[in-house]
Amino acid sequence: MTREITSTIVSALLLSLACGEANALTPPLHFKDDTVGFANMTVFEYENGIAHVRRGESAKQKRYTRRCFVLCRTTMQFKKFARFDPHAPPLNDQDLAKRIRQVTRRAAWRDSLPEDQRVVFPGYANFRELSAKRGFVVQRNIGYGWPTYWRLSNARTLFEPGIGYQEKTHEKLNEVLSHGDLFVAFLTTLPHLRINHAVLVYAKKPDDSTNSDGYLVYDPNHPDGPRELTWSKSNRSFAYQKDWDFVGGNVRVYQLYGVWLQ
Repeated sequence: MTREITSTIVSALLLSLACGEANALTPPLHFKDDTVGFANMTVFEYENGIAHVRRGESAKQKRYTRRCFVLCRTTMQFKKFARFDPHAPPLNDQDLAKRIRQVTRRAAWRDSLPEDQRVVFPGYANFRELSAKRGFVVQRNIGYGWPTYWRLSNARTLFEPGIGYQEKTHEKLNEVLSHGDLFVAFLTTLPHLRINHAVLVYAKKPDDSTNSDGYLVYDPNHPDGPRELTWSKSNRSFAYQKDWDFVGGNVRVYQLYGVWLQ
């Protein structure tokens, strides 16, 4: 009987440790702390979701553009592989750049690292503060935007346009979020050019509708607050909310950075 009791206690302790480790490895994303503190600016000007070529002074301004894929991936990597120590002095630009690259060179689809194995960023409480105060260093060390146009997985937008694939994507999205992970989504309306954009889905909204599922997303074009992606159960399709850079309505969704070459 004593052995059985001891075995039960040990098993319970191991289970508790395992649960604690799982929670530590997959912390929830908090928009105001864990997303980027600057915007991915658009190449074109928009009015009610309609694109126009920039002219005059607007065309001459230097802007950080075409990095929506990069910023979503980087946010995911920092959530999985970095931690922050606000009580230590901040690094100089050169050392900070090295640590940023240590994070962004890890494949985004890998499992989250335990706290004691993460890359430490002293002087800042979170990624939002770091990227807001040291944005130039962050921008120069998280990658270029142009390679995202040539990703092999982009071909899915042409060969997998149907409802069936979107249903599978919806199932995968729910599965990823249920495991505490993050889901980078490529939103497109190809062959129409209303939107070709990446966002980071980080939470499912409480189920208050029998006809739709709602999801909170970080949109690199809108660092001020979360945007919403929805799934219509009756239409079996995704829709993204209207804003100044998108007319709103149906989009197709494709997962990015879930596995190698995706």
